[in-house]
Amino acid sequence: MFAALFGSVEQGIIYAIMALGVYLTFRVLDFPDLTVDGSFVTGAATAATMIAMGYHPILATMMAIVAGFIAGCMTGLLHTKGKINPLLSGILMMIALYSINLRIMGLSAENAIVKPNIPLMNTETIFSQFQSFWSNLGVDDALTNFIKNTLGFQTAPQTWGTILVVLIITLIIKIIADWFLKTEVGLAIRATGDNKRMIRSFSANTDGLIVLGLGLSNALVAFSGALIAQYSKFADANMGIGMIVIGLASVIIGEAIFGTKTIFRTTLAVIAGAIIYRIIYAIALRIDWLDTSDMKLITAVIVILALVIPQMVDKRREKKRKEKRRLERLDQHRELTQGGNHLA
Repeated sequence: MFAALFGSVEQGIIYAIMALGVYLTFRVLDFPDLTVDGSFVTGAATAATMIAMGYHPILATMMAIVAGFIAGCMTGLLHTKGKINPLLSGILMMIALYSINLRIMGLSAENAIVKPNIPLMNTETIFSQFQSFWSNLGVDDALTNFIKNTLGFQTAPQTWGTILVVLIITLIIKIIADWFLKTEVGLAIRATGDNKRMIRSFSANTDGLIVLGLGLSNALVAFSGALIAQYSKFADANMGIGMIVIGLASVIIGEAIFGTKTIFRTTLAVIAGAIIYRIIYAIALRIDWLDTSDMKLITAVIVILALVIPQMVDKRREKKRKEKRRLERLDQHRELTQGGNHLA
């Protein structure tokens, strides 16, 4: 159980990068971007293809980020210049990316135009390269012995290097996101999401800000896809199905539990929400009557609960506040009545 939850935390930290991208569009920019399902695979396909062709994993990952940025910008251009509905522009780009992703993966094979998946079992990835350095430190054996002998768990993770590297990467992305959203451009993007008409009255180029915001969002999504492909040792054309729902679930769960008072707190909440989502998902799959085929159903139930429960809690709090104010008014009325009787 501990090893399974540990793996869920690892994946949750990687998916948190994707959730930050979803947060940037849905919460900051107020743009319902469905490109995510396609750009996630674009990142995975680009990185896997370049790695299979012999390129360095870091270079492959950087190119995946660029590919995701371009995909997001195209969605933004469809909306701003093509005057297409935001939801429809994302759907159109997502559909187009499915064929584009097949073409990208087809580049890894000499005699194929398209390819539905790319295995990375015997190739170097960011994680395998870091693991070769990490294994020489001897930290894994010490932590494994501590977990088994001191804490009493029968199973332990094979390595702690992966969670360390993904945690460092995700925290760096979070710090950069916090800094960017406080810059002049970041504040303009936030203002565009809050009130596009107002920011346009200050001569701001809202179309350019929307395109930039969507590009950065999908760059983060593609980055997450590239890391997931290297973590899972494969890339598949269908691995992005439902990513937008997972990203939204992470954002909603994090905001509901940790709040959104500051940018620092909100981005931290999104990361925590992604980890919590993966833990809930892992626990749900351990129920005997549930199967891996129920993944989408579990995701939908988690999102529904994350949306409904906070509303119920808020209504209950509001009801208590109203009751408290009513009692205070009654007390004040009694005091005024008693004071009037004494004067009489």
